[in-house]
Amino acid sequence: MADAAIGAGRAEGATRGATVWAVLATSFGNLIEWYDVYAYSAFALYFAGSFFPKSDPAVQQLQAATLFAIAFLMRPIGSLIFGYLADRYGRRSSLTVSILAMCFGSALIAVSPTYGSIGIWAAVILSVARIIQGLSQGGEYGTSVTYLSEISPPHQRGFYSGVWYVTLIGGQLCAVLLLFVLQKLFLTPDQLKAWGWRIPFAIGALAALYGFRMRAHLPESEKFVAAARVRRPFGALLRENWRNMLLVVGITVGGTSAFYTYTTYMQKYLKLSVGLSDDQTTAVTLASLIFAIALQPLYGALSDRIGRKPLLVGFGLVGTLGTVPLLTAIRQTHSPLVALGLICAAWAIVSGYTSITAIVKAELFPTAIRALGVGLPYAFTAAVFGGSTDAVALYFKDRGFEDGFFWYASALILVSLVVYLWLPDTRKGSTLDQPT
Repeated sequence: MADAAIGAGRAEGATRGATVWAVLATSFGNLIEWYDVYAYSAFALYFAGSFFPKSDPAVQQLQAATLFAIAFLMRPIGSLIFGYLADRYGRRSSLTVSILAMCFGSALIAVSPTYGSIGIWAAVILSVARIIQGLSQGGEYGTSVTYLSEISPPHQRGFYSGVWYVTLIGGQLCAVLLLFVLQKLFLTPDQLKAWGWRIPFAIGALAALYGFRMRAHLPESEKFVAAARVRRPFGALLRENWRNMLLVVGITVGGTSAFYTYTTYMQKYLKLSVGLSDDQTTAVTLASLIFAIALQPLYGALSDRIGRKPLLVGFGLVGTLGTVPLLTAIRQTHSPLVALGLICAAWAIVSGYTSITAIVKAELFPTAIRALGVGLPYAFTAAVFGGSTDAVALYFKDRGFEDGFFWYASALILVSLVVYLWLPDTRKGSTLDQPT
């Protein structure tokens, strides 16, 4: 009996260890993918002039932000391609191909000639690289969320969802941290503008290769293996799940706008609207991201106890009422510490969405269409309302009506709040707990 108990304990420990390793491997690859995306945003202040004609810095940033948004339009296509690949041929194959595509896109930016060398073709090369990254990122979200949800212990799915989102925010943290280190220790602003902006993309390409190596050894999801034995036509699956796909759009619209407001756009907002120096902007952004990372697994674990819906409704309600006052207060302060405190307060609100959005969407779909069901509507919504955040905000600023963006962001959260109030708690009756 004792030997049997010891053997069972070892088997359980081995299973838990394999699960933790699979989560870490998936999450590391996800971190690298998001790092490569955020490196574009973090270093745009330095490389925009290398790809676009010399003009007003705000206009250059608007051009760079527009390209950032256009690349998002590739995400639904990438989600369709990689989601189908994941649902038909396996999660692992989709995850490995997507990170290779991201590697190629980053490497292309790292070696691209500038506008001064080849004229408008520099912007064309940058566009091609961003399109490739957009396709990769579109496939990454749905597939990694699906794989994570299927290997996580049932009573800890919210926690692991928060852990997964740590890597998503961690991607930007790594990009901003690298910028901070280069600014403070190694390069002057002129060197960053001349050639230093290439460094993060070269690092991203190399890290993506390592992420590919990790993912190549991932075990396939047992739920996928079981579902593959009883495959059904994709058309039938789509007809049965189109309502859930619309739910994903509603769940995402307010959260993705808020997320990109306090990540990619906040760095520009602190610089262009608040008036902080480069060093202050980077330090505040860095500290706020560390705070955001700490919240994700805590909120996720809380959802395992009280359910997903209370966190979503809390984000929707406070986000709708608090976005305009928070962004206004940030603009009016001249203190980096006060700005940091206000951004942290915003993260305490937004984390009600970010920490559990992955598992909430995964719990809506059956295994046979989970990657596509999660990824495609998310990618579409993120393309329209997430990737456009910087461009919309800078457009309002250029028109002299910056407050218009504050109200726009609040309205999007209100739309999601309506969905959250109507949405059943996905922790109860999750499709992940149903037979394949």
